Amino acid sequence: MNQHTPTLLYIDDDAGLARLVDRGLTRRGYRVVHAASGEEGLERIRRAKTDGGIDVVALDQYMPGLDGLETLEQIMAIPGAPPVVFVTASQDSSIAVTALKAGAADYLVKDVKGDFIPLLHVAADGALRQAALQKAREEAEAEIHASRDRYAALAAERELLLREVNHRVGNSLQIIASLLHLQASSASEEEVKAALTNAMGRVAAVAQVHRRLYTSQDLKSVVLNQYLDSLLEDLRRSAEGNRMSRLTVKAEAIEIDPDRAVAVGIIVNELVMNAVKYAYPDGAGPIHVELTSKGDDLLLAISDDGVGDKVKADPRSTGMGQRIVAAMATKLDATVERDPTHSGTRIMLRFRRVPAAPGNANSAAAG
Repeated sequence: MNQHTPTLLYIDDDAGLARLVDRGLTRRGYRVVHAASGEEGLERIRRAKTDGGIDVVALDQYMPGLDGLETLEQIMAIPGAPPVVFVTASQDSSIAVTALKAGAADYLVKDVKGDFIPLLHVAADGALRQAALQKAREEAEAEIHASRDRYAALAAERELLLREVNHRVGNSLQIIASLLHLQASSASEEEVKAALTNAMGRVAAVAQVHRRLYTSQDLKSVVLNQYLDSLLEDLRRSAEGNRMSRLTVKAEAIEIDPDRAVAVGIIVNELVMNAVKYAYPDGAGPIHVELTSKGDDLLLAISDDGVGDKVKADPRSTGMGQRIVAAMATKLDATVERDPTHSGTRIMLRFRRVPAAPGNANSAAAG
């Protein structure tokens, strides 16, 4: 592999000194190009892409026409300009400060005999290393920005796909619920009608979660008060006559993950439908759904003012609702209890806002 020979553009109106720089730096592995004025040097830098690249510039201060500082300012304005070592015969340190502030990579004082050439070699090497480090830093930063952009694009695409999946699942479940409703409406046997209606409510509870996720800004959580409002509105519309007209919801704006929201919705569906069937044998009555929080603990209560323990057992009951509530309560790692002080029926579930750790969940399931 051929090693790259760096090219130094020496801008100085002193042709004799330029020859000394050429000889001195050529021996040290540089290719030297001479420009006799600031204007010529600027033109050479601008032609670098076609006439061969310039890796580093040594720029004299005092020249006719554009002086060194004026030339330096224009070099710095050229996109991708090479690093510049500012060279002057003046001992005035303020010139060095001005040149460095204007963008020079280094600064050195020259003499007419060329004794400064070894120092120019060291300064040119340092400027090239500094430029290489800066380029590597810029490339790394560009790659970081590009990676962030790619990640953001992938995240946006994933979110769009998740929304589409939730939309399709929600629509499919809604179609199933509608079919169950139609089948229940055409069923002649009360047991079949009740079973289909119950199934419809369970499917609708799951469909509501997917509908919430499709329309929400956050695909990772469901706001329970909004979800329960929509779920119970579905129950009102699909109710048996006007028996759901006094259904009330009082819930806090609590966010939980979609899987646990499904479990909450199914439990509410089962307990509300159970209250509709058995709490008021002689007609309709109030049914209340409440969701409150205390720290990380949540309390879900479904209550009525009906007959309570005095309800007669329905011989047609299969106990499916109770089994579903128990299964969903296990999914939530919730405790289920009946409030003995309530005049009607009040079922209370207590569970954590966030899921239990895997070890705790396994232990609860095993128990």
